[in-house]
Amino acid sequence: MRVLLVSANREDGDMRVPALGMASVGAAAERAGHDTRLLDLMIETEPRRALEKAIADFGPDAIGISVRNIDNQCMRHPRFLLDQARDAVALCREASAAPIILGGAGYSILPGPILEYLGADMGIAGEGERGFPELLARIGAGLDPGALPGLYRAGGEGGAPCAYVQDLDELPLPDPRLLARSLAGAADAPVPVQSRRGCPLACSYCSTPTIEGRIVRRRSPEAVVDWMARWTAEGFRRFYFVDNTFNLPADYAADLCGAILRARLDVDWRCILVPVDLTPELAELMARAGCREVSLGFESGSAALLRGMGKPYDPVEVRLASERLRHAGIARMGFLLLGGPGETEATARESLDFAESLELESLMITIGVRIYPGTDVARFARGEGVISSDAELLHPRFYMARGLEDRLHALAAERQSRNPGWIL
Repeated sequence: MRVLLVSANREDGDMRVPALGMASVGAAAERAGHDTRLLDLMIETEPRRALEKAIADFGPDAIGISVRNIDNQCMRHPRFLLDQARDAVALCREASAAPIILGGAGYSILPGPILEYLGADMGIAGEGERGFPELLARIGAGLDPGALPGLYRAGGEGGAPCAYVQDLDELPLPDPRLLARSLAGAADAPVPVQSRRGCPLACSYCSTPTIEGRIVRRRSPEAVVDWMARWTAEGFRRFYFVDNTFNLPADYAADLCGAILRARLDVDWRCILVPVDLTPELAELMARAGCREVSLGFESGSAALLRGMGKPYDPVEVRLASERLRHAGIARMGFLLLGGPGETEATARESLDFAESLELESLMITIGVRIYPGTDVARFARGEGVISSDAELLHPRFYMARGLEDRLHALAAERQSRNPGWIL
């Protein structure tokens, strides 16, 4: 079959984010024998014309549309982003009779409501590398798609539980040619690398377990490094490990760093780190392997709030991890999340004082917690009457500790004025 995959995301933000997930699904479709084309609307100056041309020139038998983001997760200035994908679906409907199939991280959070809102035919929640080729095979054979894991169909049919591949080495990594054009014109944009999926943490606000599951599943370090080497051969040397918890498990992180060193890759990279299980030895090993910056999402400086968020660490461990990173020469970008359940002006000041004391290179402050289905924050919000029991969380809804929004913004802005690396 001729398969056109479209990334509908148009949000460039501070860092170019090429469509790694879509390219991975495209690689799986190619492996299954399908003629596959990718279109990243992020890089198209005239996205409508580019999509019309792709459909006219290629004549797809099936069209997949990747949904990366639902909204910008900003309470004070919210932007609903699904209309980008909705426009793409409508144009595909006008230009082609091919079935339209949704996927992507954003889609997996609310698959049924998003399918209905966008007006597509089907969608696959969770990992698409296995489910999408199976769906194409059934469509190509003229068979009913049945109850494939994670498959949703228009009209409310389907919704079978997602199935996660345990050994990620079974899934192909996309050839750099499938992503290189997405990075054209963005010389400083890093190549995204995903070495593992799934998050073992139970953070009260997070949608990651819905998307990837709670069990950590890995690629072999050798497979990851071989893929990075293919990129370096094409002239790329900056990478971003998009794993939610690079240092969990710690022994895998050490093995991955060792594989990078053995391959003698001349690369710089950043990652997302949890402030637990970070020994001085691991921090030094990361630095020697090319790690230059970490995203250190500690979220609060209050021990009580961290417990309420379900975090497996306290401020003492955050400070220890921060100091070990600093000693290793790795820059630290911290994250604070203010306004959640239990927040008071006193705990907010405690968090801001704590963040200031760490002397981080940069800090991102988010005020207000996006409410996602199935999270503890959603249950708490219902209990407080912030949202109703049947609230549709497709359009962004936020939890904010009562009466604190303006005060938190004022406190954060005052601290930002004397900390040039802070972002609000």
